[in-house]
Amino acid sequence: MIDGRHYNFAFLDEGSKREIRRSILKAVAIPGYQVPFGSRELPIGRGWGTGGIQITLSIIGKEDVLKVIDQGSDDSVNAVNIKKLVEECTGVEITTDSEEATIIQSRHRIPEIPMRNDQILVLQVPTPEPLRIVEPREAVTKQMHAEAEYSGMWLSLFEDLTQYDEISISSEYPVMVEDRYVMNPSPIPRYDNKKLNDSDTLYLFGAGREKKIYAIPPHTKVISMCFDDVPFKTEDFEGKCCRLCGATGVYLDELIDEKTGEKVYECSDTGFCRGRRERIAWKHQS
Repeated sequence: MIDGRHYNFAFLDEGSKREIRRSILKAVAIPGYQVPFGSRELPIGRGWGTGGIQITLSIIGKEDVLKVIDQGSDDSVNAVNIKKLVEECTGVEITTDSEEATIIQSRHRIPEIPMRNDQILVLQVPTPEPLRIVEPREAVTKQMHAEAEYSGMWLSLFEDLTQYDEISISSEYPVMVEDRYVMNPSPIPRYDNKKLNDSDTLYLFGAGREKKIYAIPPHTKVISMCFDDVPFKTEDFEGKCCRLCGATGVYLDELIDEKTGEKVYECSDTGFCRGRRERIAWKHQS
């Protein structure tokens, strides 16, 4: 375990944090644009959220309250280890309530309760380049973004449509930011894409392995790429509810009941689900 007393506040040295904050400012000024940055070494292997961690460590202050989630869960190994690292090196308060948090770091989900303008959501990103599926060369994808040459991406979506009669992308569904840059929203499910558009909060995306930072400032236009005659669709949970709290209209995880072998559903956002159950229990007691 790291002893925070032996490290600078928030682990990184002040020069590194300033450099990362400068990259964040540029990313905020140019929504959807991938800003290169000098990714630092951390006591966590690359590919396990180091980009998001570096952003969090660079912006967090002593008065902040931090929440970390991994695919909606507060208690996964990745989320717990990140919380331990940040808590040891900062001493900030840790919470599982998204409404209490000032900074939320997430892997693959956006909280169910809409975020406010005094909060920041940091998303971990494994593959920041949305054009990688159509062009493997970094120099070429940079040129394509500069020229707004996205015909390859549109063709990829069309080929997927003709093969499966629908666009089959389940996560990392590409979005157009301010009618200018095609962006990878990280491996969030399609259900969460709509939360990016005209949001009150600031979204920061960090890819440590790929050394890229990008952002969606508050009230930015973010549209999922689709065709006029084939509208964008999200996952359908019609007629389904969480077996624990009874919630509907939220993103649900499909599970198999070990006793009955039947399909059951639970809220992906465990903090949201826990809060609903606590409120229901309180109502019954009162």
